[in-house]
Amino acid sequence: MGQIDGFMKFPRKGAPLRPVEVRRYDYQELYQDHSDEELGIQGARCMDCAIPYCQTDTGCPVDNLIPEWNNLVYIGQWHEALERLHETNNFPEFTGWLCPAPCESACTLDLVEDAPVTIKNIERQIIERGFQEDWVHPLSPEPATGFRVAVVGSGPAGLAAAQQLARWGHEVVVFEKNDRIGGLLRYGIPDFKMAKFRVDRRLEQMEAEGVQFQTGVDVGRDVTADELRGQYDAVILAGGAEKPRDHEVPGRDLAGIHFAMPYLVQQNRLNAGDFLGPNEQRITAEGKNVLVLGGGDTGADCVGTAIRQGAASIRQLNIHPEPPHERSDQTPWPEWPYKRMDSAAHDEGCERLWRLYVKSFTGDNSGHVAQANCITVKSAQRRPDGTRELIEEPGGDVDLDVELVLIAIGFAGPYSDPLLEDLGVTPDERGNATADPGTRMTNVEGVFSSGDMYRGASLIVWAIHDGRQAAEGAHRYLMRERVQRSIREVAD
Repeated sequence: MGQIDGFMKFPRKGAPLRPVEVRRYDYQELYQDHSDEELGIQGARCMDCAIPYCQTDTGCPVDNLIPEWNNLVYIGQWHEALERLHETNNFPEFTGWLCPAPCESACTLDLVEDAPVTIKNIERQIIERGFQEDWVHPLSPEPATGFRVAVVGSGPAGLAAAQQLARWGHEVVVFEKNDRIGGLLRYGIPDFKMAKFRVDRRLEQMEAEGVQFQTGVDVGRDVTADELRGQYDAVILAGGAEKPRDHEVPGRDLAGIHFAMPYLVQQNRLNAGDFLGPNEQRITAEGKNVLVLGGGDTGADCVGTAIRQGAASIRQLNIHPEPPHERSDQTPWPEWPYKRMDSAAHDEGCERLWRLYVKSFTGDNSGHVAQANCITVKSAQRRPDGTRELIEEPGGDVDLDVELVLIAIGFAGPYSDPLLEDLGVTPDERGNATADPGTRMTNVEGVFSSGDMYRGASLIVWAIHDGRQAAEGAHRYLMRERVQRSIREVAD
């Protein structure tokens, strides 16, 4: 793979970013392209590993053939690299732009050099080269099976399941409660991380392959569970885990405190040319002191959006201690490392605060948030029941002036809706639709679970993996049903 000594000869060069002083004022994408020559050099760094951990579950949930397409880029065989990429991943553009790249932390070069192969950048440019060269075409489906499958939810899990099933000859209908297809790919991911035309061009391919899309349909309300089961031979649940985890402290009901997702979704809608609804409040950071609760990717997306809206200042608060800058011994290679990771949004202007917990909010005379009253946390431990026990640092009280608070501390599972109950699906303690890990079938025959609705809020790459797994489980179920029907017809 690559040059036998390429990893010693060539330094790692990550994807170039647009200059901070330019990108922080618009919603255009962050990354710039490498030249083919430079990408080939980066592909040459891929070692001839005995075990390529980058493509195991530790590194890549969809089992991407990473060493193969790294080598193909190195030798200039881009079309063949694209074929390898599509063998395991329906949507490499989504992972190439948005995945945090656990494959790179599992790369052997991250073991001692902390300079893994730029896998994510190579993946992204393979698929972009494929679209530019018109190599990405609809695939002809297998002969029609006569079965109909409903996919509820159009995020990456639902889309991956739908595409696989349509290619196997099933009639597939994807239901989406919003007005556009894409789920959180469409509305939860800021445009500066991925432009939405990348979703649209993949939807065009899927429609040409026979997938049908129905928007503005809230399954469970607009279409009942009985209607769903009566009209379709199998159902794939891919509705996500959108219920946000709240920060229930005194003052939480003050104006100016919002969950992250409504904030991000609204800005994406405005970027797409939509207008605010008649009773919709504009959430903007313009001229305000902003506090983001939560140190994950969603929090970083809020930071980047607030910067572009013209915030006066932005602080991102994390209850945990500042992680080390190098991989911690707690997470040995090839595990995902525990260490400090700053995103491109942090480079654009944000103060990160560690070991702080908001114990209350106070407001001004109009009922709008004015201060976040914080304590410094000495330690935060989980009790057996999952709740958190905080030990305060004596004299560590901190008051922060704020006019906008964005809560991005994770998700608590799917929203409670009548669909799962009406279908008879047994949820776990977080409300996820539990399923057999092998077949992804729930306790209800013919109903399958995938993505965040199956495992809880996770990565896009896991959603694609789960969608493919659920599609395979549904396909096997339907093919067994066809055999059984044939046997019954012969017996009759």
